[in-house]
Amino acid sequence: MRRFAIQTLINWKKNPQKKPMIVQGARQVGKTWLMQEFAKKYYKKAAYITFEDKPDIQNIFYKDLDPKRILQDIEAVIKMKITPEDTLIIFDEIQECPKALTSLKYFNENAPEYDIVCAGSLLGVTLHTGTSFPVGKVDFMDLYPLSFLEFLDAIGEWRLVNILESLDFEHIRIFGDTLFRYLRYYFYIGGMPEVVQNFIEQQDFINVRKIQKRILNSYEQDFSKHIEKNMVERIKMVWQSVPAQLTKENKKFIYGAVKTGGRAKDFELAIAWLRDSGLIHKVHRITKPELPLKFYEDFDAFKLFINDIGLLSSLCRVDSKILIENSKIFEEFNGALTEQYVLQQLKGIDKDIFYWSKENGKSEIDLMIQLGENVVPIEAKSGTNLKAKSLLVYTEKYKPAIAIRTSIADYKKVNSLYDVPLYAIENFCKKFNVEKV
Repeated sequence: MRRFAIQTLINWKKNPQKKPMIVQGARQVGKTWLMQEFAKKYYKKAAYITFEDKPDIQNIFYKDLDPKRILQDIEAVIKMKITPEDTLIIFDEIQECPKALTSLKYFNENAPEYDIVCAGSLLGVTLHTGTSFPVGKVDFMDLYPLSFLEFLDAIGEWRLVNILESLDFEHIRIFGDTLFRYLRYYFYIGGMPEVVQNFIEQQDFINVRKIQKRILNSYEQDFSKHIEKNMVERIKMVWQSVPAQLTKENKKFIYGAVKTGGRAKDFELAIAWLRDSGLIHKVHRITKPELPLKFYEDFDAFKLFINDIGLLSSLCRVDSKILIENSKIFEEFNGALTEQYVLQQLKGIDKDIFYWSKENGKSEIDLMIQLGENVVPIEAKSGTNLKAKSLLVYTEKYKPAIAIRTSIADYKKVNSLYDVPLYAIENFCKKFNVEKV
């Protein structure tokens, strides 16, 4: 399995001013595998240290925070010499040892010759709970489930990946039926590495669901394991409400849909925990489509998405029979899976994604993203009807240089509007250039 995110680590390795790297992401998105694969391919040795259920390793960091002394003690435990020129130091499940997080400051300042990558489940939560972690002393990268392109590559369809990367839509159109078949699979399987690997080996959709349910159960167990008791129920209520909120015609998150009479103050902390743990994406409304988009963020209006389309498919109990019914899976649940899919592909391009709507709520653009110097509206259409009244209202009012409508239709360009097939949306946005497309 190949993860495109490894290129971020390769670029980091080449940077002479690099700092310890923290890989952030939800549980089971492949952080450990990525770090070990990076070490295997680009270093002679890997000093792998996990802090989970390892009090002896944790104690090393509670004596003092001198990097040389810490490394000597680690060498004694793992029985390996750590040499800066050819060894990658990996701190896994680092959230279990707050002192190890703090030590990264001293490695950055006093031992910058050592390459260190770190990861941990719920790391985002840990960093927001007062752990001593100086800003500016580490580099960050985010790891998400496999994108559709990574999924194609993983199942051996690297030729299709190359064809999509060409953005030659006359050529791509020849393989449209095949690409949409695999896209239906992706809507059901998603991008969690264990699920994808099992499907590659077993070709069993029933087993796919079993693994997804186990992952979802492990997430809910985290609620009870890591959270104060009085917060657990609220987090569960928010988490379990997300699929129903996404299947509404208007996907704006409504507190009252979580619990009758529910208000922001009841569930804000629960949403923050789920976001910091990487389990949900929070997409805010913008009041005005101008750069920088964050200046026009409306904190009171937002949508919530799950971290993986396969897990959302499991939570919605999508039946595997729908996989053979052509485009029906794209239309299910008011297009919730389609919008989730587009959001998930865009996340690997830009973390800051928004949506737009008029104050009266009568017109709404599903997703807004910055591509180059352009604010780009993106409409995710789930069916064959490409009429998009909201996009028409938006383009007439704001005259965007680029507007994208993504659906199961073929590629087409009319003035500033690009119709982009769903299977090509990731590459199209990555490589977008008005003169070349």
